[in-house]
Amino acid sequence: MNVIGLLAALQAQHDETAARADELRDQIQHLTAALAETEARLADLATTAKVITELAPASGRPTPPETNTAYQAIVNTFNQHPDQEFRARELHVLLGMPTDEASVNITRSRLGRLTRQGFLTQPGRGRYQKRT
Repeated sequence: MNVIGLLAALQAQHDETAARADELRDQIQHLTAALAETEARLADLATTAKVITELAPASGRPTPPETNTAYQAIVNTFNQHPDQEFRARELHVLLGMPTDEASVNITRSRLGRLTRQGFLTQPGRGRYQKRT
């Protein structure tokens, strides 16, 4: 095999690999968007269930058990301290959650969703408080 043939084969492999990398990037982008939509839907459902539970007349029916999700823990904390402002890292410390940067960033995203849904306000950069 001569050098020109070797370079042509190498270029063909490069082109195939680059096309595959583009396909994988597209899949990652699609899955990331789908995950964000699904997490937002979960938060919407949890908020809806909470509102319905609060508005439903008290009857002899037992209340459903609370789910132990990160969203529920965050909402419960704000319900227990309605006038207090929290940062994401402070919530982690208070709730006994890991304080590594990745975990705190996930909580920041959750706080942003709760803010967009109208449950929280953001009185300052990086600070969150229950909407009154």
